[in-house]
Amino acid sequence: MEEFTDARPPEELLNHLKLEEPAAPESGPGSARQPRTAGGSYAPCPDPAEEPFHDCHDSFEAQSPVLDAEGSAEDEGSSSRKQTELDEESLLELERDLPEEEKQKRRKESTGLKEKGNEHFKKGDYGEAEDSYSKALQVCPACFQKDRAVLFSNRAAAKMKQDKTEAALSDCTKAVELDPHYIRALLRRAELYEKTEKLDEALEDYKAVLEKDPSVHQAREACMRLPQQIEERNEKLKKEMLGKLKDLGNLVLRPFGLSTENFQIKQDSSTGSYSINFVQNPNNNR
Repeated sequence: MEEFTDARPPEELLNHLKLEEPAAPESGPGSARQPRTAGGSYAPCPDPAEEPFHDCHDSFEAQSPVLDAEGSAEDEGSSSRKQTELDEESLLELERDLPEEEKQKRRKESTGLKEKGNEHFKKGDYGEAEDSYSKALQVCPACFQKDRAVLFSNRAAAKMKQDKTEAALSDCTKAVELDPHYIRALLRRAELYEKTEKLDEALEDYKAVLEKDPSVHQAREACMRLPQQIEERNEKLKKEMLGKLKDLGNLVLRPFGLSTENFQIKQDSSTGSYSINFVQNPNNNR
């Protein structure tokens, strides 16, 4: 076999050859050529999964809606108002140095927004009414507590119409805290408590209304009706609890061949105390 005896380095041997770069595939106007490194070779393509989408903002316009406390979608403005709604003490601190003229100006503006909300409410546009009351609360100075109590109560009414029960309860509570003698807010909160089966809290609010105004028929009727409902509810809960305790007792006693039927509870009529008697064959005593 003939040996290759040329001692020149491989780089010089290849100088006479003409290397052609492969033609880049045709692509659309939006494609880019693969970048080269400093040595002339091609850099590896980035992993598509790791490539940032800097120029795709417009393609993601449809974002997940923000949900309120009731699970309903709310608009961006409503969400932002919720985030910036401060407590009354913080508002008072922020407005401490506000000139009286500016306070009166804001009060007048909030009154106009409240009236606008009332108009929406009368038309059945409860979402628009809620929005107007929220804007009025943002404007109304915290020093006008009764004005703000009315706004919270009105917004609660608008939320009630939209079945936003928990949010309406919160607004009613704020209204009562600002004006403890505000009967309409107390009545609305009592209705909401009753609707959510918080009967004890509802009864307390109805009693508070009667203390302030004994002529309120709705409160008087509720104070006659709710005690019986509360008693029936408590009796039902007691039976359910005893049933669960009985099931638990049977689970524990079953490995010993016993059940809760082997234990009879008797109440002493004179003292009111209870005694437990063991019965070997409870079925024979029936």
